[in-house]
Amino acid sequence: MATHRISSLPIAISTSLSLPSKRRDYRLALPFNSLYGTRLLLKPSNLSCFVTKHHSSTTATVSLSLPTAKPERATSEKSPVWSARSIKSFAMAELEARKLKYPNTGTEALLMGILVEGTSHAAKFLRANGITLFKVREETVNLLGKSDMYFFSPEHPPLTEQAQKVLDWAVDEKLKSGESGEITTSYLLLGIWSEKESAGHKILATFGFNDEKAKELAKFLNDDIVLNYK
Repeated sequence: MATHRISSLPIAISTSLSLPSKRRDYRLALPFNSLYGTRLLLKPSNLSCFVTKHHSSTTATVSLSLPTAKPERATSEKSPVWSARSIKSFAMAELEARKLKYPNTGTEALLMGILVEGTSHAAKFLRANGITLFKVREETVNLLGKSDMYFFSPEHPPLTEQAQKVLDWAVDEKLKSGESGEITTSYLLLGIWSEKESAGHKILATFGFNDEKAKELAKFLNDDIVLNYK
């Protein structure tokens, strides 16, 4: 039986590494029957393929940080990094703001973000005290109202002034403590509580969160997870 081929698709691969090595070029040929999931053929071509070998180790540095109102601190090596759960909580906060079609990410969204992430010590502390995502979301709408149904939030709704203060409070408190390690979601939650006039603080107070509970949570500031699920 005759074999039919679709015209070859060129692929060029390149890296920015500087040491050259043997060069061989490839063109990807896609057999007609590959549309039905059989096989792909890789054969030499006259295309340039810049694959090089690097003989020394490569080190990648990843900065885990959240927005700060103090630019000079963002580039400081002494500035503590946020925990992975805090980073995810922040990302979920932006998503919750978008779901509600709000133009900004406020303290109420940060609170919802902690609960959506769900695995941190702060999230479990909230649930243990009867503060759930459903309750917080409902109270947020009661307090702030519904947004225009035809409004589309930006991909990353900018922080409100109070939400920004929450993030900066968390970093400042971590620095003051002199403790090593990351900024946990407990810092984030206590930062929300520190903003007395914010929606997040008011929602927490509505569900019975108070200064005593804040002190209780503060004992575990550097613990970002507990093993038992509540």
